[in-house]
Amino acid sequence: MRKKNKKFLLLLINKLVDGSITKQERDGLFRFFINNQKIDSWPKEFSSAEAIERKIFNKIKLELNEKSHKKTHKTIPFFKKKLFKYGVAASFLILVALTFFVNSNDKLNEQPIIVNNNIKIGTDKATLTLENGTVIPLEKGQKYISSNLESTGEALVYKSTNTNNTSEVLYNYLTIPRGGQFHVILSDGTEVWLNSETQLKYPVAFVEGETRKVELVYGEAYFEVSPSTEHHGMRFKVNHKEQDIEVLGTGFNVKAYKDETNIVTTLVHGKVNVNRRGSLYVLKPNQQSILNLTTNKITLNEIDVYYETSWRSGVFAFKEKSLAEIMKVMSRWYDMDVVFKDKSLEKKNFRGVLGKEQNIEEIMLAIKNSSSIKNYEINNKTIIIK
Repeated sequence: MRKKNKKFLLLLINKLVDGSITKQERDGLFRFFINNQKIDSWPKEFSSAEAIERKIFNKIKLELNEKSHKKTHKTIPFFKKKLFKYGVAASFLILVALTFFVNSNDKLNEQPIIVNNNIKIGTDKATLTLENGTVIPLEKGQKYISSNLESTGEALVYKSTNTNNTSEVLYNYLTIPRGGQFHVILSDGTEVWLNSETQLKYPVAFVEGETRKVELVYGEAYFEVSPSTEHHGMRFKVNHKEQDIEVLGTGFNVKAYKDETNIVTTLVHGKVNVNRRGSLYVLKPNQQSILNLTTNKITLNEIDVYYETSWRSGVFAFKEKSLAEIMKVMSRWYDMDVVFKDKSLEKKNFRGVLGKEQNIEEIMLAIKNSSSIKNYEINNKTIIIK
């Protein structure tokens, strides 16, 4: 590589990290990594390739954290914002290209086999079951309006009304299929982001003077709970058949999929009590409880909550997760099946950020070029990992 080119490339990398890079410069940097895969060695002047990867990864994480703390209109989730799509997605693509640049060799250049790729990127979609049993499909780009709620196609908003003064409680169900996600704002102002393959049961209006209760029937959801101080001290509780979570006003994530043996509760801010058959566990920010349904034991861990909650901000971030765990997450979002031809690969770890708006071939390219797998095959809606 010519000295002039090295100097210009280093300048672009530094501008990407400090945030001063223009769209044209960022596109050029991406094209460079893609078009120069046959360079024999990584230029020593740039420090290690791993250090550059780490800087870009941290840049993506910083952008996510900064934007997620800014107020946005309630009915438009942050990951829909144009600025997010440009900044984070472009950084993500450069990270993928960089990995490809560094790891390029004959083995990695084996071409995957693609036969009738019918795997689609996940999108905003859900079904709403009303109190009278009526089922309403909610889809991106389609509006639904009734007397007490409105759907933009991306979020479902219940009108803020007085609490229910009667003993009768009317419930709605919001069900998210594989390949879907949705955002709901309950009548008390509590916001819930629902991941793929998830169902939430909740009242149309909460009963005055009683604890506000919802049920995570299955799946994964992130809650930003409207504080009890704004509701005459009424507490908020998330029920699941295996545990209960009681909060005052806080942000937390609950993962309770039907095909997994662990129920994972992650506290971002505030304070929650996890109750498992009379045993109470108090979580503080950046703590996580893991209920093992096989051993019936709960363990508490200190964690980086970013990796547990990034899904609601438009990316999947993994830190030394096994490929088996990662592909289970991907299979829900892309509504696909995954087969490991080499079973030993299931336990292989992967670290990185994968964009939810990337197509499955870009996702698999990133995993392949990290040297985690040798190759893969896509056949209809099934991925075979080799």
